[in-house]
Amino acid sequence: MTSRFKTTGFDGAEEVLAIDRLCIDLQTAAGPRPVLEEVSLKIRQGETACLVGESGSGKSLTSLAVMGLLPPGVLKVRSGRITLEGTDLLSRTPRQLRGLRGDRMAMIFQEPMTALNPVMRVGDQIAEVLETHARLGGGRLGGAERRARVLDAMEQVHLPDIARIFRAYPHQLSGGQRQRVMIAMALILEPALLIADEPTTALDVTTQKQILSLIAEMQRVHGTAVLFITHDMGVVSEIADTVHVMRQGRLVETAPAERLFRAPEHDYTRALLAAVPSLRPRPARDPQPRPPVLDVAGLGKTYRSGGFLKPTLAKRAAEDVSFALRPGRTIGIVGESGSGKSTVARCVMRLIDPGQGRISLAGTDITHLKPGAMRRHRAKIQIVFQDPYRSLNPRRRIADSLIEGPMNFGRTRDQALARARDLLETVGLTADALDRYPHQFSGGQRQRIAIARAVAMEPEVIVADEAVSALDVSVQDQVLKLLERLQDELGIAILFITHDLRVAAQICDEVIVMQQGRVVEQGPAGRVLVAPRHAYTHALIDAAPGRGWDFAACREIAPLRPGA
Repeated sequence: MTSRFKTTGFDGAEEVLAIDRLCIDLQTAAGPRPVLEEVSLKIRQGETACLVGESGSGKSLTSLAVMGLLPPGVLKVRSGRITLEGTDLLSRTPRQLRGLRGDRMAMIFQEPMTALNPVMRVGDQIAEVLETHARLGGGRLGGAERRARVLDAMEQVHLPDIARIFRAYPHQLSGGQRQRVMIAMALILEPALLIADEPTTALDVTTQKQILSLIAEMQRVHGTAVLFITHDMGVVSEIADTVHVMRQGRLVETAPAERLFRAPEHDYTRALLAAVPSLRPRPARDPQPRPPVLDVAGLGKTYRSGGFLKPTLAKRAAEDVSFALRPGRTIGIVGESGSGKSTVARCVMRLIDPGQGRISLAGTDITHLKPGAMRRHRAKIQIVFQDPYRSLNPRRRIADSLIEGPMNFGRTRDQALARARDLLETVGLTADALDRYPHQFSGGQRQRIAIARAVAMEPEVIVADEAVSALDVSVQDQVLKLLERLQDELGIAILFITHDLRVAAQICDEVIVMQQGRVVEQGPAGRVLVAPRHAYTHALIDAAPGRGWDFAACREIAPLRPGA
């Protein structure tokens, strides 16, 4: 059988990056604390090396050390060497490093919206890279030449309507377009090394596939060495030549991609692979003959823009969405960014007013309830957002966040605190978490707290809006199992919004597929994800990385096909 993995040899290729026994300390009041120990790796021209591991393993710390971006006074290199094309990076001055960044090494960050300047036009931001390095080199580019090179770079990353995007601001672009802008900025000077730090984590599968293909295309054209940081083993299986597995600041396994996926040696590597959710749906559960707790019929939402002397433009974000969610069941809504998933979730929560249709919650029509009347029903339906750090107040202790809702609905402080202690134990945390603040927890722990806050209201429905998309696979697996256990114990119904079909396959009883505001397919997960009837559903499944691989069993499987 032909190998599905990349098999290019690099023995004769030029070495671009070499990290040799790198050690980094965190500077604390009690003295230096090691956070990276004896990390060594090499990347050759044209090679893609993936650095994988859970949050806090040291992946991003390694990349920041290479780029010379460690915060001074906080993190310090204790020992080791980093060389780029033979240049010792740790001995360079800040000005010398600035000259290398962009020119010989560049970085793509996870969230382009925060990496791009929100008040600066896209074209000017790309041009700034050229202008900065022209000044550092003692020269200066003319305006026409600079614009031509920027437009050429934008064309190379396949941005549409480049004249419009050149003048646009970041918020006027989609997530995939913003990431393409970041790639154009990173590659415009044709660096020898590209570091991509979780560049596709927040993207839907089709956009993710386009970005990965684009990076591979740029790599073929320029011979760039790529250090790709990710926790998505599906992505790793598609792009990696070599895989480096990190845990708690140390490399625990390094191997060619094919060998690592077929015969992982370290227990931690095997655990990471086992935590990757399968694209094949879980066994179907028998539906309980109970009335729906959330009944949505003909839901629609249209956004209008315009104003004085401007034509009014209408955008249909959701149209004729209907479903019936019963206690103890999970309905998933999947689709690309802009498909209308989150619009439906916000309408159901009554965070925005639906334009058409009806929403019934526990037998009450809440479609047009005024805020005061809706408040009485809020306890019945709660939401868990994608980013718990942003949804938890950073200035409030966890206890205050957990007891606020119950106290607003009549519980005494003592009753609410007792319930909060029980819930923390239920979600796998200890009672001492009550006195701590959100920044003192990991991402997975914060999401557990967000779930506990939602459950504290004893809701009948939980809306999970991309609640696990930013978590690494092992933590994601824990949170999914937690939601399933809470559902079994409490009979909670879950409306699960996600762009990850693997996740949908593991938790959903029914799947709704949305495209451009419309439902294109709907039905049991076992039918929709195994034998899709709509071409768009099949395109989503086809774009899922690693879809032809059983990660837990370390073996190839037949990919899902329509009618299979």
